[in-house]
This record gives sequence, C-alpha cells and structure tokens, in this order.
Amino acid sequence: MTTPLAAKIAREYGTPCAVIDMDKVERNIARVQALCEASGVANRPHIKTHKSPVLAKLQIAAGAKGITCQKIGEAEIMADAGIDNILISYNLIGEEKMGRLAALQAKADMTVAADNPTVIAGLPQAAKQSGRTLSVVVECDTGRKRAGVETPAEAIALAKQIAASEGLRFAGFMLYPTETGWEDAQKFYDAALAGVRTEGLDASIVSTGGSPNLKNLGKLNGATEHRPGTYIYNDRMQVAAGVASWDDCALHIYSTVVSRAAPERGILDAGSKTLTTDTGGLDGHGLILEHPEAKIARFAEEHGFLDLSRSNTRPNVGDVVRIVPNHVCVVVNMMDEVVMVRGEEILGTLPVAARGKLR
Repeated sequence: MTTPLAAKIAREYGTPCAVIDMDKVERNIARVQALCEASGVANRPHIKTHKSPVLAKLQIAAGAKGITCQKIGEAEIMADAGIDNILISYNLIGEEKMGRLAALQAKADMTVAADNPTVIAGLPQAAKQSGRTLSVVVECDTGRKRAGVETPAEAIALAKQIAASEGLRFAGFMLYPTETGWEDAQKFYDAALAGVRTEGLDASIVSTGGSPNLKNLGKLNGATEHRPGTYIYNDRMQVAAGVASWDDCALHIYSTVVSRAAPERGILDAGSKTLTTDTGGLDGHGLILEHPEAKIARFAEEHGFLDLSRSNTRPNVGDVVRIVPNHVCVVVNMMDEVVMVRGEEILGTLPVAARGKLR
C-alpha cells in the first residue's frame, strides 16, 4: 500500500528518495537539547549525520554550544556558513591539512583532537599561519579500541607536549566511552586529570560522545559537553540501542517495489548505493514500515532483495514503501539532497552540503 504522501513524492522526485520529517527533526533537536541541559553538559552535536549547515544552525539556535566535525572538509562547509565554534574530532596530519586548518582557524574558533606526538608536532604550523592560538584536546580510548591513547600516562604526556608547543593550548580530553564502560572511563579521566593538574594544567573541555550514550548523560563526573550525532534523524540502530522509538526516526528512504518474481521474494529500487551494506549488527538492511516482518535480505548496487517469507502482508509491484535505514549517517552521505516534509506537505529539498567530504 502506498500512502498519499509517498505517491506524491514518487511523482515529483522519483524513487529511491531520502525524505526527512521536519516536525520530527525539530522534536529530536529539542528533546536532546533538553536532556543535555538537564544533565548539566553542553550539547556539541556531530554534523556527520545530516551534513547540513541549515540543520546545524537549528541545533545551535536550540541551545547547542557549537558543532563537531570529523573532517576538515565538513568544517569548511560549516565555517563558510557562519558557524564559529567547531571541534574536529579526528587526527589531522600533513601540510595540506595544516594549511586548510590555518584558514579555518583564521575565521572560526577551532578545537582539534590528537592522540599521538606526530599529530601534535604538526599543529603549530596551522597556529602560526593563522596567527591564533589553537586549542587541542587529547583523545582517550576508553574501551572502543578505535583512536585514542590507551592509558592516562599517555594522555598526560600528550597534554604536556601540547602545552609546551608554540601556538597550542591544552584544552582538555575527548572520550567516547562504550555504552557499558562509563565506570572505567571515569577512572581513566580521574587519573588523567590528576596528572595534568600536577603539571599546572587543567581541562576546560571534557567531551563525551555518541547518540547511543544519551542514556548515560551525566554519568561522567567532570564532563562538560556531549557529542551526539545520529539523534537528529535516528535509525534502526538507535531504536535497537534503546535511545529512540520508531516515531523518532525522522528520515525514511522511499523506495518502489519493482519486481515480485515469486510469492516470497521481491525487488526494491533501493540497493547498496542507497541503503549501504552497513548492517550495524542487525538482521537485514532496514525496516519497511508498511511491512515490518519483511526482510531486506541482501543487495546488488541498485537492487534490494526482499525476503517476504515471514511477512503476513506483501507488497505489490509499483507500491512505494518507507524504509528506516539501519545506519542513517552513511545513507545521507550518498545523497546530494533530501526532501523535506511537514505532515502531508512537501516543503522542498535540502542540499547535503558536506556530503562526500572524506578529507
């Protein structure tokens, strides 16, 4: 069954199409801002999910202190739109990036993260070129085994290196605890803070992260801010993590059923180039709202293979269905634009201005 709005979007824009419900977007922004304020931490949303200066400004207008970007290219788009308080939560290496960071630092209040001496050694070049002191936070690994130093002693050593580097200011610590690892994160942070204080330093920024960690807001004593990203749209992973409901999912992929070659299978026009192969550890590649028991079992580039064996209701060829993606961040990065709706009204399109910024 195709809803009237889905039929209208298919006529005007075709499918597959990414559609955001602005009522839900605004509600998600307000809800998480209120959660941060109630927990006594500032909200510094990560724009990796929406990649839109328009939506970043909505987050700031609601009370966010600034934004987080993962790549310089994203930060350039945001700074060009007039956003001033930006954290790049990623190691930056090389002369090309230092030149671009210097240009950013000349027009926006920048903070960058580092987890090794090589990164820190290159940052004074950007500070010198910009003529401004550059704030640096030490990234700490508190269980994810991604980036970040693994011991408080390493964090203390890097803080000392930052403080001793011309043009740099040690600003604090950046952490991304696992959802169940906040007690260990507290021990790590307490030891690192005690160590830098013996060196005459202090942490003005203590940044925690992740939309799945919204349920842990306020659990790290000393945290000053949180970096949630996915919450603005939410997705199947956030519902599975218990931090969102299906009604909080603001982005849907509208997709047409283009084949029903057998009773228990079908084909969508949304394949790996639309929904991505990132399952997020879940079964299947998204939830079809009209047929929740159906499974998007696998992909070709432009084909979504439906397994309808468990589905009590089955779509017909030509039906336009709405899909909640597993991992919305990577889905949005493949879109030039999203369609905005409010209720049954189509508002127009919103460019995904920072999409594809891989460096």
